[in-house]
Formats: sequence, C-alpha cells, structure tokens
Amino acid sequence: MKNVLEYLENTAAIMGDKTAVIADDGEMTFAELNAAARKIGTGLMKYTDVRRPIPILMHKGCHCLASFFGVVEAGCFYSLLNPMLPASRLAQILDVLDADVVLADKEFYDLADTLSDRPVLLMEEFLDEEAQEDTAALARVREQMIDKDPLYAFFTSGSTGVPKGVLVNHLSVIDFIEEYTKLIDLKPEDRIANQAPFDFDVSVKDIYPAMKTGATLVVCARRLFLQPASLVDVLCDQKITVMTWAVSGLVLISATHGLDYRVPDTVRVVAFSGEQMPMKHLKVWMSKLPNAQFINLYGPTEITCNCTYFKVPRNMEFPQGIPIGKAFSNERVFLLGEANQEITEPGQIGEICVAGTALALGYYRNPEQTALHFCQNPLIHHYEERIYRTGDLGSYLGDGNLMFRGRRDFQIKYMGHRIELEEIERAMMKADGVMRACVVFDQEKEKMYGWFVGNADVASVHEYLKANLPGYMVPGKLLKYEEETLPKTKNGKIDRKLLLERAIEEGRKRNG
Repeated sequence: MKNVLEYLENTAAIMGDKTAVIADDGEMTFAELNAAARKIGTGLMKYTDVRRPIPILMHKGCHCLASFFGVVEAGCFYSLLNPMLPASRLAQILDVLDADVVLADKEFYDLADTLSDRPVLLMEEFLDEEAQEDTAALARVREQMIDKDPLYAFFTSGSTGVPKGVLVNHLSVIDFIEEYTKLIDLKPEDRIANQAPFDFDVSVKDIYPAMKTGATLVVCARRLFLQPASLVDVLCDQKITVMTWAVSGLVLISATHGLDYRVPDTVRVVAFSGEQMPMKHLKVWMSKLPNAQFINLYGPTEITCNCTYFKVPRNMEFPQGIPIGKAFSNERVFLLGEANQEITEPGQIGEICVAGTALALGYYRNPEQTALHFCQNPLIHHYEERIYRTGDLGSYLGDGNLMFRGRRDFQIKYMGHRIELEEIERAMMKADGVMRACVVFDQEKEKMYGWFVGNADVASVHEYLKANLPGYMVPGKLLKYEEETLPKTKNGKIDRKLLLERAIEEGRKRNG
C-alpha cells in the first residue's frame, strides 16, 4: 500500500452504501465520498502539477473531507486554511505554501480571493452534476505517486514569527494508522466523534482510521464546544464509541459537569493527547464510563500524530502525572543527554528523540529549521539515521514507561497546541507603542501572561494580538511593566522566572 486513497477506495468497494461521514453540511457514504474526491481531483489537476500544495479554505465537514481526498487524487498535498484564524495568519501560511491555486467553497470564496493573488477554485463547481471524473487521467497521476510523496502540511507556531508547515507523507500516515487502529481495535460498527479541527493532527486519527475500517466519522462542529450540553447530546444521540480528543476538549465537558447532564455510555475508547491530563478530570470520565479504555497518547506533529501510548489502569494513582508510555511499533523513542549520550537509567532526564518511518519530511520551504530539528542520530556513526529532536524532556520509570518532564526551550503545550512563546513576543512587539515584550507560562494554572514595556495600553495590545494571532496564542492576561526595561538576570537575559512570579502575585491580589 502506498497511497491513503486506497483506504477509501477499498472500503467504498466493500461497503459503499455505508455512511462514511456525518457533519453540519450533510452526510456522505463511502461511495459518495470516493466519487466526489475523484471529480474534485479531475478538476484540480488541470491547474497545478503533482506534489504541489493546494490550500483549502472551508469549515470542516463532508465537503472539506472530499476536498482533501480530491487534492490527493490530483497527486498533490493539502493544507487546510482554518477560516477561524486571523486573516494575517492565513496570509502568512499562503506565503509559505506559495501554491498555484487555492480551493474554497462558496462561503469563503471572497475571503480566499482577498487573501491570495493566485486563482481561487470553487469546490462546488467540481461537484456539479455535469462534472465528470477523468478515469484515465486519474490513473496516470496515481502511477507517478510513491509512498514518500507528501500528503498534508499542518502549520505550527514558529519562533521566528512565521508559522512552520510540517510536511507529512503517505507512508508515515499509513504506518501509524495501521498501528493505531490495532491499538483501539477499530471496527466498521464503530462511530468516531471528531473533536479536532481538520488543520490539527489529532484529526488524522479520526479521518484515516474511519476510511481504513469503515467506521463512521461524526464531525462535531466548532459551535458545539461553546455549548457543552449540546456537545454531550451529540455524543449520546450519535451513539459514539470512540473519542480521540485533545485534553482540552475532554476537560471542557468534565469542567462544566456535562457528564452529570448525560453520559455517552456507548463510548468504549477515550484516547487523549496534546497536553497533560489533569487527574481530577480523568477520574470524572473514568467514573462515568466504567467499562471504557483510556489511553494517554504523546507525540508532536513532526512524528505523525503520536509515538508513544499508555493504557491507563483504573486502580492506580499518578501523583507525578500520567506516563506517556512506550513506543508504537516501528518507532524508536529514546532519551539523549546534554552530551548527546543515551540515557537509559530510570529517573535521569533527557530530551525525547524519535526515529523511524513516522518522521515528517520536514518543514515546507524551511531548510534551516528542518536541519535544526531533523538531524543525524548522534548515537549512529556508520550510516545515516534521521531523528527528530522533540525539545521535550522525559525520564524512564522503573517499568520502562516514559514520563514527560517539560520543555527545554520556550515552547509550551497549551489547549492541545504547541506554541513558541517567542512568536507571541514578536507579535506583541509589532503592536504600536510596545518596545519590549515577554511571555511566560504558569504550568500549574495552565495560563499565559504577556508582559510589555512602552507607552501602549493593555487594551490596544490585546486587540492587536486578537487580530493577528490564533485565539489560543493570545495570553490570558496582559500586564504592562511600569519601568523602562524588563528585569534582567545576572547574565543579561530577561528574568522570566521573576516575571512569572510577579504575574502570579498580581493574580492573587486581584482574587482577594
């Protein structure tokens, strides 16, 4: 197998009439999804070459999913432009992609046309009743493709202020999905609740397992996460059996007592990732779903979804946090110390590194950052072995399971996203009247604080950040430092520890 389209095609051939996806924009069977993808692919291939990016601007749903597969039918790779992002952020992503065309639906056609100087193609025209698939042309494209061809580019925060496009190939996804579907024992009768946005790699664990096994994908619209009771209604009414969610999504329900309102008792697997799961919230979920399997997943986008997993036992306490577990099959996960020596002793902390098929191709059109993070394994001297240095710290427990021990740089994990604090700082310093900025993160309270120096006021800086950064990157509290410069350490660096202490103290004062 060398192309993810084979998942969809094989399932459409076996159970074409079965519902593949349910979303706000309707429903599609596997046969309908496959047919739509082939029509879209036929239309797209006239406008660009194989292995080129095609940005897609639309909300997640049936037609967005069909567009993903249509892009792949055209021999290209997709990158979703989330309409909820600020226009300036979307423009940055488009600049990095430098694509030949943009694909949009009617709702966002005008926005796409405003953002891009490239032709904007209308998805609905490719699905017109008169549109036909070109079987021969699609076959010619498929013959050219190999499993190392790119499948998608997901954009993450970048320390330089420019988003980084993580480019992942077909083989990496296939290799992971084969293992993941075994881990959760996915069957055609399962119903998967999709929580993650389609530009977030958690969604890969919803989309491709459903295509491989014939399970039904139920897309939970963004608006539901503003209405927790309605979200729980969907889980119950749709008889959901599998939830692969970011921790923030699960906590939203438990924190608002959604499981006291109704219990989705058909759920048999709850897998979570993105950040550390608070034990008090996990216990709520476990008590309400006494027969479900709970799995802690770990791994950055650069290694294709996840590289380790831990099946959480019900009869144990985890005072230091839930382990991230052991590696998936065909992935090597190990720790490197400061001198690039391998760490194997329990309790010793090192950087989590990953080798194997799962590694992304790198950062699209960003060779400097690619070389920095994707590099030769320093433990191997006689042949090439590429590894990804996650920047995350870990240590082994006595039983061989890994524990996450924080970051070695200014990157954090917040609301399921990896965020470079330096990117937020750069954005703050572009606001009128800001001379210097620093962002600190309170790990215990899961809260970001932004300090700045200058003659700007807090409200104007906040509005600027809202207009130029995704919502999850805007600090929860902005603070103006009433001196000419931010405090420094003895080495002349900004004293982040002191600023965090002051921010926490400010919060205590306000709360009485």
